[in-house]
This record gives sequence, structure tokens and C-alpha cells, in this order.
Amino acid sequence: MKKTVHALAAVLLLMGTLTGCDKKLEIEPQNNVIADKALLTSSDVEAALVGCYTGIQNAQVYGGYIQLMSDLLADNGEITFVGTFIPPNQINRKAIQKDNGFVSTIWVNAYNAINRANNVLANLDKLDTPIKKARVEGEARFIRAAMYFELVRLYAKDWGDGSPTANPGVPLVLTPTLSLDNLPALQVKRNTVAEVYTQVLTDLTAAETKMTANSTAGNFFANTYAAAGFLSRVYLQQGRFADAAAAANRAIVPKYVLNSSYVDEFYSGADLLPNSSEDIFAIQFTAQSGTNDLNTFYSADQRGDINIEDAHFDLYDPADKRLDLFSGSSSNKYDSQYGNIKLLRLAEMYLTRAEGNFRAGTNVGATPLADINRVRARVGLAPRTAVTKDDILLERKLELAFEGFRLGDLKRNKESVTDPNGVVLPFSSPRLVFPIPLREINVNPNLTQNPGYN
Repeated sequence: MKKTVHALAAVLLLMGTLTGCDKKLEIEPQNNVIADKALLTSSDVEAALVGCYTGIQNAQVYGGYIQLMSDLLADNGEITFVGTFIPPNQINRKAIQKDNGFVSTIWVNAYNAINRANNVLANLDKLDTPIKKARVEGEARFIRAAMYFELVRLYAKDWGDGSPTANPGVPLVLTPTLSLDNLPALQVKRNTVAEVYTQVLTDLTAAETKMTANSTAGNFFANTYAAAGFLSRVYLQQGRFADAAAAANRAIVPKYVLNSSYVDEFYSGADLLPNSSEDIFAIQFTAQSGTNDLNTFYSADQRGDINIEDAHFDLYDPADKRLDLFSGSSSNKYDSQYGNIKLLRLAEMYLTRAEGNFRAGTNVGATPLADINRVRARVGLAPRTAVTKDDILLERKLELAFEGFRLGDLKRNKESVTDPNGVVLPFSSPRLVFPIPLREINVNPNLTQNPGYN
């Protein structure tokens, strides 16, 4: 009985919010969603798409947990979690327990967002124009791909760690969960890492084609450039450097311009931080919508649970204006309580294009030296006369600090980290992979656990 209750709870969380509030406060107990009553019109499907964005706005997804927890796991003595919450402390120490609550909530809420996207994709025929249908499909595919990319990087071995065609990834669920009547059918197995990446690339490639250059509301919603930018991340993680450079180049267009000030890109001195000319895609927050948990954990005005250590400060040139975003041992990158979280920035595209071109021996769009000097000029650093791979990777680390890139970069570059006890962990260490949440293992006998967590 206990397992059945857990299973029902898990599936209910997976299903997500499919529609807006009913006009009548009338609730009929049932164990499924009647498809022909959930989404009836084109407007209903468009409203459900907005619900997909709400899903990734969640604090446990792109509202902070994915970025912060992956950075804590990848930390090599540059940041320290000093708060009282046990789950982040376990992650920072690389000593995660199977029942870690933060690991579990990331999984549940990411699959919640995936299910919302699946529901939209299953109802595309309700949209009343071909243009609208293509745009909505592209945005839903973009969201689904982003979630699967984050899941496979957190809960599975890296693409370059062993065989991606053999290593277990995460379950691919591509149709909406609408009913609880057949629980065995919901107890899915883990697909391979390669299968998950294939689906991510399929969705993003389709999204780039189907979305337009201009989203429905500025850069509040994903557009074709956001899909290209996210593709560049996936290719970079796979070591497909020429493809990464080309995809980043497609996202580098006159529509986006580097903010003249690095500090102003992240800090407004107010509760709100809007999108800027540099933002290709950002997670939106207001006092009425969403929770920016990066503000909760990083800001000294909030919990202030993250201390920046000297090992990180020592990486900067003293003239680097990125240092202006620090106050003592705190980063001010997320000081705006309702600040938008910048998920895809133009600076990242320059850095990806530079690295991709350098490693592939190409000059798509610009030379690696030119791209690196663009990023350096914005923060007051003198231009380099030559550039190495290490120069590019250092520039990337400093420019994108605390934005959730370290774990992916550490693994694809086969770096090691040292835990607080002085134990050196190679990029392939099982301790640098999240466990499949215990609650999921308990309700699904077809899920296998990651090494080191049995």
C-alpha cells in the first residue's frame, strides 16, 4: 500500500499543470485527465505553453537548483556552502545520500516540465494557424530538450566517460502522462546516454527550424537563436567542436549586443533585474511570479549560504572589472531578489565559438583570438596577442562563474577535483554523479541505481 501511495504521488508530480484554473470551483475526484476536456482550443494550447515556461521557472529547476547544485558538486575549493541545509552540504562535500532532497526535487520538477511540454506537443493540431503551430512546437521542444540535457548530465556519466551507447542515462518519456490507471506502463527504464543526447539534438534542431527570429515577447520566450545557442552547449559537451562553433555562430547576430558593463548585466541595485541586449534567453521573475533561489543562496542580503574563497579570487587579473561584482566573500551576481536569471548570454556564444574554432582548427565567424578579446575588452582587460586552449578555458570559467557551467566543463575537459578531506576525484568518479532519487527507485523496479549508491 505504501509503495502504491508513493507511486501515485510521483506520477501526479510528473503530470504537472496542464490547464488554467477552472471557472467553477468544482473538483471531481479521478485518476486521469480527460484529454478532450483539458485542451480544447488554440488558446488553451498556447496557455499550456506558458505553463511550460512556468515549469522551468521553478526554483528547483532553472530558478536556481540546477545551476547551484551542479556548481557545488564541481567545486574544487573555490566556493563553500556554509548554510544549514544538509542536502547542499552533502553535494558540496561530494558525499551525497540516495535520499538527498534537493537531488530528488530537481528530478521531479524537471520531469514535471517535460510532461508539460509533452502535453503541448500532443495537442499541436488544436492550434489555428501553421505559423503558430510551428512556433509552439519549437518552444515546447526547446524546453523538453533543455530539461533532458540537464538531467542526463546530472544523473548519468558524461558523454566522454566510457561508452555513451552503453552507459545508462535517464528515462525518455515523450508522450504526456494523463492516467494513473496503468502504473506498470509508467515504470520506465533508463535510456542510454547516447539515446538521450540523440533526442535532445532532435528536439533542438527542430526547434531552431520551427521557431522564428523574434519570439512572441522579446526574449521572454525562446526563439531560433536560443535553440542554436543551446545546440552549441550540447555539441561542446560531446566534443563536437566544429559543430559547437557553427551553432554558436548562428546565435551571434546583430539582435544581441554585449552589455557595456559586466556588472550591469547582473546587478541593478534594485529588486528587479530585467533582460538586457546581451540576453538570448532568460528565466523571468517578478514579485508575483517565480522564485530566484540563486538570490536566496548567494546574496548576502538573503541567506548568504555561499562563501567565495581565495582560490577563486586568485584566478582574476587585478584589473578585471568582474571583481567589482564581489563584496567580501559574497558574489553580487544574484543580488536582485526578483532578478531574471540569464540562461543564454551572448558572451557565452563568443566563448563557445572561440573554443570550438580553436579546437577544430577553424575560424567560423571570427578567430578565437578576436572572440576572446571581445570578452576581455568588456571587463577592462588588455587584448591578448595570442591565445591558447587554457586561456580560453580560464576566460570561460571567470566569465560564466556561478552560472551552472562548472560540472559540465570539468567533465568534458577531464579535470579532477579534491573533496574537503583531500581526496582527489577524477572527472569519472561516481561521486560526481547524482544518485537516481531513492523515491524513484522505490516506486519503479525498472530503474537502476548509479554506481556507489547501492
